[in-house]
Amino acid sequence: MPTNQFQRTVFAFLTVLVTVHAYVFYSLYVVNGSTLMSINQTDGVIAAINAQGGVYMFGRYLPIWAVILIEFCFAFLLEVFVGSPCSYKLAVKVFDPAKNHPMMFETAIICATVGIMCPVMSFIAALLYYPYYAGFNVITLLANWLKLVCFNFPFAYFTQLLFIQPLIRAVFKLIFCRNRSVQQAENQAA
Repeated sequence: MPTNQFQRTVFAFLTVLVTVHAYVFYSLYVVNGSTLMSINQTDGVIAAINAQGGVYMFGRYLPIWAVILIEFCFAFLLEVFVGSPCSYKLAVKVFDPAKNHPMMFETAIICATVGIMCPVMSFIAALLYYPYYAGFNVITLLANWLKLVCFNFPFAYFTQLLFIQPLIRAVFKLIFCRNRSVQQAENQAA
């Protein structure tokens, strides 16, 4: 897995790239799809989003690509500066990477990352998607945040553990496979 800062950044980029698309799809289709279709009286979610002029964010309607870009920026910065370093430190407190099986250690990192990123990104989403047209209320913000955590946490846990992280690890190994073989050859020559 990542051995230097560049590789950790690439790994975070790939993870966030897949994750943000999955969460936008999940939020729009699974959680809010039927509501969007009934409000806009359409047969499909994309048609409902187009009928209302985009996705509601920041008190206005934005196109889906803008929503993905904004969420990507927040998630990437949070993953690089908070999620990844903190999840590694939490995993090291429970497992010793030298003594425990690598799969156990990687699973601990994934679980810690979900435990950190899900509540924080759900709070950011509660701020971004807050119904500002109704005025601001802290209780409403906290209720929306709790609702988002309840919706997102099971999805985050299972998709990260069973789908996204195995996919990203396979892609990462393909990208950096040559680097490892070159490093191993240099180490054997030295």
